[in-house]
Amino acid sequence: MDGSADAKLPDVLSDLTLRLAQAGDARLPQAFLSVVGRIHDLISDLRPSADELRAVIEFLTDVGHSADARRQEWVLLADVIGVSTRVEDMNCPRPDGATPNTLPGPFYREDVPDLPFGANLSRDGIGESLAVEVSLRGLDGEPVRDALVEVWQANALGRYENQDPDLQPEFNLRGRLRGDAEGRVTFQTVKPKGYALPEDGPVGRLLNALGLRLERPAHLHFRVMAPGYETLTTHIFDRADPAIGHDALFGVRPELLADFRPLGAGRHALDLTLVLVRSRAVATSVSHSKRKEG
Repeated sequence: MDGSADAKLPDVLSDLTLRLAQAGDARLPQAFLSVVGRIHDLISDLRPSADELRAVIEFLTDVGHSADARRQEWVLLADVIGVSTRVEDMNCPRPDGATPNTLPGPFYREDVPDLPFGANLSRDGIGESLAVEVSLRGLDGEPVRDALVEVWQANALGRYENQDPDLQPEFNLRGRLRGDAEGRVTFQTVKPKGYALPEDGPVGRLLNALGLRLERPAHLHFRVMAPGYETLTTHIFDRADPAIGHDALFGVRPELLADFRPLGAGRHALDLTLVLVRSRAVATSVSHSKRKEG
């Protein structure tokens, strides 16, 4: 790209601005112009060749072709470059004492079955057993009653069920459970293993080419929904996992570390507390009520 080509870039942006002005003050045109402007700045800095541009387009095309109902490669790409975490932190700030909100990740499924209190999530029985007891609390210590809790995890080999449709039963190590009136949820499962992000897709191949680590420490995912509280999506990590210091998706935080306690004979236990935040409308109502009582 020569100097004369660089000189034309502001004209391109000005022309786009004039065309989009007719759309009014909508956020989409503003966002589009901001993205285009930054792309033009990036092109001016990197000065890519035509072959390099085609390589980028081919990579993005491969990402799209690798995304389907079982695997979301676009989500994986957003995760590994830290975009997902950044957006989550900006949009879901958590007060001190609340369990941090994290990301559902690329292996989340919405269509999980309902299971009874204390159910076993393992449908194939493969792996060392893990008994989990979760206490759901609000910031004031009150029990969060009758919550719906979705759980999903990798198996003892570090593989999610939707990565292994031919090797694991449908919905293996997934389920939705109802908490009780005391804010408790219990279930049986198997101890998950840490894993590497998939290397067979364009995102994994890119990370390998860059020499970046793909490991994730072992963890359980939770999504908690309860009336009057903000939905909490988080995951709890095995404190003893050797990859705990270099999570490829930037999800590890001190508040999310827990002890997967060995009990002997291939059995383990996990006891944890998840702290939810009241929804804004409920929090405002409670605050107003306390002021009136005062």
